[in-house]
Amino acid sequence: MATIDSELNPLGKSSVYKDEYDASLLFAIPRAEGRSRLVGGDFVPVYGEDIWNAYELSWLNAKGKPVVAMGEFRIPATGANLIESKSFKLYLNSYNQTRFDSPADVQARMAADLSAVAGCAVTVELTALPDVLDFGTAPTALCVDDLDVTIAAYQPDGTLLATADGEFDGWLCSHLLKSNCPVTGQPDWGSVYVYYRGPVIVPESFLAYVVSMRQHQGFHEQCVEQIFQDINRFCHPESLIVCARYVRRGGLDINPVRSSLEGVSLENFRTVRQ
Repeated sequence: MATIDSELNPLGKSSVYKDEYDASLLFAIPRAEGRSRLVGGDFVPVYGEDIWNAYELSWLNAKGKPVVAMGEFRIPATGANLIESKSFKLYLNSYNQTRFDSPADVQARMAADLSAVAGCAVTVELTALPDVLDFGTAPTALCVDDLDVTIAAYQPDGTLLATADGEFDGWLCSHLLKSNCPVTGQPDWGSVYVYYRGPVIVPESFLAYVVSMRQHQGFHEQCVEQIFQDINRFCHPESLIVCARYVRRGGLDINPVRSSLEGVSLENFRTVRQ
């Protein structure tokens, strides 16, 4: 669980809301800190990105007329920092009463601010309404949720994962992912998709493991990295991708992707709960 300095962190303070542009609202959390606290051993370097979708974007054009849009933000996992989600929402809301000459100016401003805080090049794509973001299709996956299993662990436990004889090359998924926000304690609901090539993962063990995240406190990005690390450590895959699609809160959903291979970029697909 990440440690947040209450004196430096503006989150949770009612006076922090602003509707005029303010880049200082963005709050960085070092990825190294969270990775040092992952359960179960040394951190194995990963590739991937955090895909954020924003559904409540607005600003004023040069004449003061409101503009609304949707946004996609891709933040590389190799960046030094993740961006705390509430600070991201406050930052985006700070555009509401600010004038910009064009959507391109807004997009460039967001890309510059987010890249500076994340410590890497952040990609921003804004889509004006009535156009919509082009969401892809979820991978065809074996869903384990209907398996009849007995659950006893509600904290991350990689030893629950088991392999069997044979080889597997495909996707597993579960919609029973839940963890808790380390800032507010509120539940974070989501779906997890795992592409795996290697010895067969016993489906019942995968389901029990996903449920073991249920009382874990961690940011979305850290939870996905915990899952990636545990599957890598206990199942020894040849290739591995872990992607979570979290339910939106405050107009944002967060969808971390972690991969054993460099250069993997998943479609920005959307589940029914998002």
